[in-house]
Amino acid sequence: MAEGRYDTPKKKVAFEVKDLNNFVYDMSRCIKCRGCYWVEHTYMPGVKYTTRCPSGTWKEFDAYQAAGKMRIGLAVAEGKFDWNERLLEVIYADPLCGACDVGCKRNLDLEIGLSLEALRIKAVKDGAGPMPAHKKMARNIADVHNQFGLPHKNRKKWIAKGINVAEKADVLYFAGCSASYTNNEIAQATGKILNAAGTPFMVMTDEWCCGNVPYSVGMIDEATEIAKRNIEAVKASGAKTLLTSCAECYRMWKVDYPKMLDIATADLDFEVIHLLDFADKAIANGSLKPTRNVNLRLTYHDACSVSRLCDAWRPWKGERGWMGTIEPRYKRRRGTEGLYSQPRNILDAIPGLTIVEMPRIRENAFCCGAGRGTKEAFPELARFSANQRLEEVREVGAEALVSACPFCKNNFSQTAKANGEELKVMDIAEVVLASL
Repeated sequence: MAEGRYDTPKKKVAFEVKDLNNFVYDMSRCIKCRGCYWVEHTYMPGVKYTTRCPSGTWKEFDAYQAAGKMRIGLAVAEGKFDWNERLLEVIYADPLCGACDVGCKRNLDLEIGLSLEALRIKAVKDGAGPMPAHKKMARNIADVHNQFGLPHKNRKKWIAKGINVAEKADVLYFAGCSASYTNNEIAQATGKILNAAGTPFMVMTDEWCCGNVPYSVGMIDEATEIAKRNIEAVKASGAKTLLTSCAECYRMWKVDYPKMLDIATADLDFEVIHLLDFADKAIANGSLKPTRNVNLRLTYHDACSVSRLCDAWRPWKGERGWMGTIEPRYKRRRGTEGLYSQPRNILDAIPGLTIVEMPRIRENAFCCGAGRGTKEAFPELARFSANQRLEEVREVGAEALVSACPFCKNNFSQTAKANGEELKVMDIAEVVLASL
């Protein structure tokens, strides 16, 4: 064996999104295998529904796919590209749904998702990003603590008569902006489900936005301050469990807050769960009894932030050496900890339902296209992505489409309505409530 083969100098590196240079290795080692773009062949349902990347399917051009963005990111890190309007479109016309990341990790274990987040953070730090629509949302959050710019005093108006909220409880329900303002039906259904299960819950004295959009578009300094403030609010409440019914809020609390603060999810002083976790366990232990028939033929959509994006965060710092090996070893986040079985268990327990699966499911599900600031800045991409999914709904003959995310519900329902389709689009909280 040649002398010095294993003597490659080791380089200190961290999985830390504040510095794009941490991911130069990942961006430079992409081999354009297209595992980020195509559904992996063992799961490919046929000649239709073969792609998993919304932005790449939308534009059908390398730059809009992860393979192209890795080369672009590398050029940005090396100072070879200047920011311009088209470059910003390429990196922001993307719901950061995680499909490329889990696809790559079936083959190469490159940190594609973190690279894309770091690229947006670099754009903001360079004064180029984010998009105008994102800046407006960030101003709303800074001014009135919600992305819609609606009066902060109205945040708790979802608490209707008949919903019992405790002054003090182990469970704190974080409703989030959407359920508090535009989708009251989700927050109300969640409150009634908790009541029906005999689980006391409280809400924040003064709930603010989770910071999903600021973080997702690269405004990490603003998002970090929101994270610190919200975590302190939970600690002050004494809650042992934070429960959310919004997929985007769930990902923020469980993954992105620890990521920004350089701690592990396990190091939070409270557990973060989604309503899917709670309802699945409550049905299993008998505290929640769905006995009323719900006569629907429905299909379930795996929202990205409760599926492939929600593996617990584990920070890593160390050295990279020969052939890209890293020390200490790291348990990669491959999307395997997603809430895949929970919603299906819940729906299976509800009498009267006929459940059919779409061709692309679980980690291969096609994103709705609305989350992480995409719908506001690129509504045409959000409509395109929703229509891709609605074609699958028609293919399996479902009369209702169910998800666990208000962004999904709104985008699907608005797109279906624009198409003139008579399709029920529901949050899973509404389906559970209808069965009680």
